[in-house]
Amino acid sequence: MIEILLFITGLMAGILGGLLGIGGCVIMLPALTFLFDYPLPFAIGTTITAVIITASSGAIGHIKMRNVDFSTARVVATTGAAGAAVGSIMFFYIANRLWLLNFVLGFAFLYVSIRMIYEGLFRRKMGAMDGKEVPGSAAAKGVIGFCIGVITGIVGLGGGYALVPSFIYLLGSPIKIAVGTSLASFISMAVVSGAFKLYQGFVDIVAAVCLGVGTAAGAQIGARLTKAVPPWVIKAIFGFVFLYVSLKFVWQGYSCLT
Repeated sequence: MIEILLFITGLMAGILGGLLGIGGCVIMLPALTFLFDYPLPFAIGTTITAVIITASSGAIGHIKMRNVDFSTARVVATTGAAGAAVGSIMFFYIANRLWLLNFVLGFAFLYVSIRMIYEGLFRRKMGAMDGKEVPGSAAAKGVIGFCIGVITGIVGLGGGYALVPSFIYLLGSPIKIAVGTSLASFISMAVVSGAFKLYQGFVDIVAAVCLGVGTAAGAQIGARLTKAVPPWVIKAIFGFVFLYVSLKFVWQGYSCLT
């Protein structure tokens, strides 16, 4: 029974992720923590392992649509994998400091919520930039990849949550190229981070597979729904949902200290 519920959770995460252009991480992680009562380190490890399936499926789809800048993906994937290794080592040393993990996740979700509320309410129509590549130097892309890799290794977030806005807002990438290149780049970060957490004993493999398969399937549905449902409406609503999630993580961190 629990496997079915996890699959449904992944399916919903995939649908919303495909509709909003965000990764399933930001939905699966709080679901595991608050709905399934997973200890936070296990929720992080299981989520990032599940995203290996999701990112791979999404990347294949975007490669077919020619939405991937392979030169950028190679740089970001390489430096991101190194960053994920560093972040995963850091995660091992802070995994038993739940107050710190909660605070880190709380502020990470605070960024997600602010970004979604802003884009939903004030930036409904983002300009569609032309081009088939992510602008910027290899050095800048390498730094972005490494930093987001470290974040991925620590909190299990990174793809649509951090890479896509970095490509768009910092480097001026066309949106479709940013999404496709992000997915292709993120696979290595998810694999490295997931492998570390599996070795460290923080992964529920069965749950990760159920979530990953559900998310991969749901993403295909979500992508089709973009024609029927204005993404900005759902984005604004979930911006406030994630604001609540961020405050809940921060409150749990505070509670651990007192």
